Amino acid sequence: MNDSNTPETDRITLSDKDFQRLSVFIEATSGIQMPLSKKSMLTARIQKRLRLLKVHSFTDYVDWVLDPHDTTQELIHFLDIVTTNKTDFFREPNHFTFMSETALPTLMQTVGAGVSRPLRIWSAPCSTGEEPYTMAMVIKEFATRNPGFKATILGTDLSTRALQQAENAVYDMDKAEPVPLPLKHKYMLRGKDRAVPRVRMTPEIREMVRFQHLNFMDNEYRIPHPMDIIFCRNCLIYFDRPTAEKIVNKLCRHLIPGGYFFIGHSETLNKLNVSVTPIAPTIYQLQK
Repeated sequence: MNDSNTPETDRITLSDKDFQRLSVFIEATSGIQMPLSKKSMLTARIQKRLRLLKVHSFTDYVDWVLDPHDTTQELIHFLDIVTTNKTDFFREPNHFTFMSETALPTLMQTVGAGVSRPLRIWSAPCSTGEEPYTMAMVIKEFATRNPGFKATILGTDLSTRALQQAENAVYDMDKAEPVPLPLKHKYMLRGKDRAVPRVRMTPEIREMVRFQHLNFMDNEYRIPHPMDIIFCRNCLIYFDRPTAEKIVNKLCRHLIPGGYFFIGHSETLNKLNVSVTPIAPTIYQLQK
């Protein structure tokens, strides 16, 4: 990249003008709000990318990302660094207790989910895979009490980097800390490299989950089957109210009547015109 005519200030920091250009683009492309309070966060993430690419100007990089004729994969990399992929195994564990003790038995009894056909669950967004693999472990345990119970799990995310890690199903040992010890022994394989302690989900857990790229801003979500349960946790906080409302309603088009919809504990669907009704804190249901 030629930056010989780039002002020195644009080389060392992200200007307010360039931040505004990116902010508008990010919201239009992904729906994610990027207020000025997040400028330092975005600057730090872009700086890492600039060092990797040996690009010395923020403005050159912004021009590159926003170039509609660019044929490289840089836009994909940029969206990867914008998205926040914070997740954990068994995050907000009461949701998984409700799923195991209430949602799964109810769906099995009312629509034959898991018995006459596989139960279908969707983790959106799934980030690096901890949530869908937690679902798989919970379902496997439920199946020990209900022999023959079957389920499929879909994980979708905007970040291709996160999806790749999710498909690899390899995690640092400390990431497995929230997993109860009996489940860790049953469903996680310890890596052989003692210097870098890691675990990998067992084949029986991995085969239950498939991953797919999805942008919440797409007009339609290409999901082949209706879902019994949808988790959409800790992401709606990044969208303004009209965008969040549209996303929830698009997700719920793929939810069966009587299906369950989970959001994060820091979120609410109050004041949104959506098709699900609350049945417990942060748990909703699509009425029949």
